[in-house]
Amino acid sequence: MKSRAARALFRRPALNRVQCASAPCTIFRHHKKWCHHPAKNTKTVHNMPNNTPQKPSENNQVNQFIGTRRLSVAPMLDWTDRHYRYLARQITRHTWLYSEMVNAGAINYGDKDRFLMFNEGEQPVALQLGGSEPTELAQAAKAGAAYGYNEINLNCGCPSPRVQKGAFGACLMNEADLVADCLNAMQDAVQIPVTVKHRIGIDRQTDYQPLADFVGTLRGKTACRTFIVHARNAWLDGLSPKENRDVPPLKYEYVYRLKQEFPDLEIIINGGITTNEQTAAHLQHVDGVMIGREAYHNPMVMREWDRLFYGDDAAPVEYADLVGKLYAYSQAQIQAGRGTTLRHIVRHSLGLMHGLNKARVWRRMLSDANLLKDNDGSLILEAWREVERANSWA
Repeated sequence: MKSRAARALFRRPALNRVQCASAPCTIFRHHKKWCHHPAKNTKTVHNMPNNTPQKPSENNQVNQFIGTRRLSVAPMLDWTDRHYRYLARQITRHTWLYSEMVNAGAINYGDKDRFLMFNEGEQPVALQLGGSEPTELAQAAKAGAAYGYNEINLNCGCPSPRVQKGAFGACLMNEADLVADCLNAMQDAVQIPVTVKHRIGIDRQTDYQPLADFVGTLRGKTACRTFIVHARNAWLDGLSPKENRDVPPLKYEYVYRLKQEFPDLEIIINGGITTNEQTAAHLQHVDGVMIGREAYHNPMVMREWDRLFYGDDAAPVEYADLVGKLYAYSQAQIQAGRGTTLRHIVRHSLGLMHGLNKARVWRRMLSDANLLKDNDGSLILEAWREVERANSWA
């Protein structure tokens, strides 16, 4: 029988107003540190997670980490759509999945199904919004909650020029009061958690304190208690979005320090994390780890996450079973008549056979325009047969 926490993953979260685990407090800067003191007026927090690190129980197959953001897959533009998230959910049952960033205006004035529809069983899944206008963000958040998302996340970390022109993304780190207004408007509109994802700084800023000021302001002015921190600066000039993911140096120690100075917050680290060993090491310092490109280019890295980080000893998915599910999913999506093509689905699976013999054949077949033009999911099975024959599964 599934635990109550496990069952809760697959239903829409109910409103649960609780106070912060520690005493409600206001925060102010004192001698370059953030100090916590009791406050007369407090805000309620929706679905506050338990942020106290605990050792997994060896006696429980499904332990207390299930339902938490201990591991998550990062929102990645043009990558983490519903087809990728379907694949990821077949590999890991408990990892939190995030949508690619969606502009709030696109949801409010466009085709909501196109931007918000997701597959049954994707939960826990979060919707990441881009924008800087509180009313528009609140309207989009409300729509996302109505579709069944488990969390709404505000993007304060994207450095692309297009996003900067819209006055949102990473440039919002210079506007903490505006971010607070946005978060409050969104939280007032929904009964699910509203979180924020941001960088450790802007441009060539090197000090820790502006980061602490940003987090401290939001801690004091909003009910937001989950901060997902990409441990790099965002350079608004001089670097492309791709270079912004590699060139600015990683400063994991800044994220660790946030957790030390704000122990009541849920702090999740992101940036440059590629192995399970690195993930385990980070979890000694923070509440959760968010992984991006490695989970996309090498999806089977997620295969052991449920066992290693959630204490779930259920057998990991086998390659043959996963391929069968992917085939059935592709056929159903194509036949649904919403304009989905096989290419839309299999482009996210090119790295699925990473490390296996004939992985290159798999990638070539599933990216060959001539083979894809028939729009027939049986191509997945044909590519799999090439891989299966070349590997020993004993």
